[in-house]
Amino acid sequence: MKRRIFIASAAVAGLGVGLRANAQIADLNDAINKAGRLRMLSQRASKAYLALVQKVESRNAQQVLDKSISLFERQLGELKAFAPSPAIRATYESLDGAWNAFKNELTDAAPSMEEAARVVKLDATVLALANQGTAQYEAASGKPVGKLVNIAGRQRMLSQRMAKFYLATAMQIDPAGSTAEIGKSRAEFLAALEVLRNAPEATAQIRQELVLADAQWIFFNRGLQRLEGAGASPALMSDVFVSSENLLAIMDRVTGLYSEIKT
Repeated sequence: MKRRIFIASAAVAGLGVGLRANAQIADLNDAINKAGRLRMLSQRASKAYLALVQKVESRNAQQVLDKSISLFERQLGELKAFAPSPAIRATYESLDGAWNAFKNELTDAAPSMEEAARVVKLDATVLALANQGTAQYEAASGKPVGKLVNIAGRQRMLSQRMAKFYLATAMQIDPAGSTAEIGKSRAEFLAALEVLRNAPEATAQIRQELVLADAQWIFFNRGLQRLEGAGASPALMSDVFVSSENLLAIMDRVTGLYSEIKT
């Protein structure tokens, strides 16, 4: 177990570099990928904030928070500039305002228990608008592979959402509601894995990455389930934080591979 955690922790430190984030938007598949990534970053930033409050993986959590904020702002600007219709542009204008309120809460003061519940509340607005923009970009694409890029990209968000609500439950932030959200996200994540695995467009490389996702999911889910039993210790919270980062990295690669399919 110690060896697995050591290897996983090393992966977290490099994740900000590892996320597939091109400097410009190449096409609509790439736009769907980046739009979906904003969903994930809303949850990842909250997860990192809650980890900092509880002094879980503090050095990694600070890196994750800083890199999430930076990447969100860069890709939000790209998506606004690329917007192919007034409706999509309006969504990203609204998202810009919601993001600024959320970012201010994340950065105005040192992470604290008092502000944690407000962070979780504000990320919901950011997530909803980011999801709306992703759906609009998928509709603009109108191709089956666009839907697969969206589904794969949503897996990134779900990995972070489950970890965030795990930490929220440990902090007694609406524990019943947080536990219910973990259950909903778990069911959606597993169903989407089957869709991605069985899609006619899935290449051998995509299927290979999904095998890795299956293995990491077992470790991640084991940590999530432990909260339902004995409660959350710092070691268990660290396990969930680290394994969520590893699962994110795999699903980001899967999303990128789907986005590169030209049909």
